[in-house]
Amino acid sequence: TSVTVTVNPLPSPSITGDTEICTGASTTLTASGGTAYVWSNGATEASITVSPTATTTYNVTVTDGNGCQASTSVTVTVNPLPTPSIAGDTEICTSVSTTLTASGGTTYVWSNGATSSSITVSPTATTTYNVTVTDGNDCQASASVTVTVNPLPTPSITGDTEICTGASTTLTASGGITYAWSNGATEASITVSPTATMTYNVTVTDGNGCQASTSVTVTVHPLPT
Repeated sequence: TSVTVTVNPLPSPSITGDTEICTGASTTLTASGGTAYVWSNGATEASITVSPTATTTYNVTVTDGNGCQASTSVTVTVNPLPTPSIAGDTEICTSVSTTLTASGGTTYVWSNGATSSSITVSPTATTTYNVTVTDGNDCQASASVTVTVNPLPTPSITGDTEICTGASTTLTASGGITYAWSNGATEASITVSPTATMTYNVTVTDGNGCQASTSVTVTVHPLPT
């Protein structure tokens, strides 16, 4: 008598899906080549969605219709997210601009639509700027910075603005913490004795370093004859 031993070929399993992801992302791995599947993580579906926190190898054993088995594996590489940062002045005065420079990646997208690493902004009120940074692995992370806009001081000058020839007047500036007069004085109050009508200007600086100027004209009347 005789018997025929049939030798069935082993299945040829394969796995498709993204094998490079960023931290916090997931990928779907799909096995093919058989009728039943058993993954190293215990799953028994053809497709599994995984979110590894570190680079991980996944193995699948494939069984075909003849009960023959073969295995294959794939390594999912987990790339770290970039670490973006923003440098630049974050406190400015009204009508002043500041340059914000992002780093930590290869491409940048700002909340105001800019796509360069550096942006120059002149907000009229305190504003938060966000940047999304993408690195060479296409991984993304975001950072933000708030630019505080301080108002300008409101300077004023008090004192007699009409004098007679030979007289003097004391002009007193207010509205800041430091003062710079057009005649070189740096005190809040100056005493002047102009011989002709003259304009005095003062630049006032407040506690935030913001500046504003104002002026006053001292009119000099001639003495009677």
